[in-house]
Amino acid sequence: MLLKRELLEQIKAGKVDLVFRRWSRPSVKAGGTLKTKIGILAIRSMDEMSPHDVNDRDARRAGFADAEAFHRWLETMKAGEHFHRIEVAFLGDV
Repeated sequence: MLLKRELLEQIKAGKVDLVFRRWSRPSVKAGGTLKTKIGILAIRSMDEMSPHDVNDRDARRAGFADAEAFHRWLETMKAGEHFHRIEVAFLGDV
């Protein structure tokens, strides 16, 4: 799972704890970890869902102003068969 550095910094600072991804096949799993440019992330949970179910609260947890801003971002992403809600946490430096 590739995450932009700006988003990684927000996760590290505790401002973001949720990311959304469209995939044909998931590249992470709940309970696992992910090595990134800034350190290790914990994958706390991962649930498949409809992007239409993203509410304002979850959108804000993912760094968006609201659900409307999330949906504008989603339109710019490539399509995938599956949409996932992924809770993450920064574990520490590499």
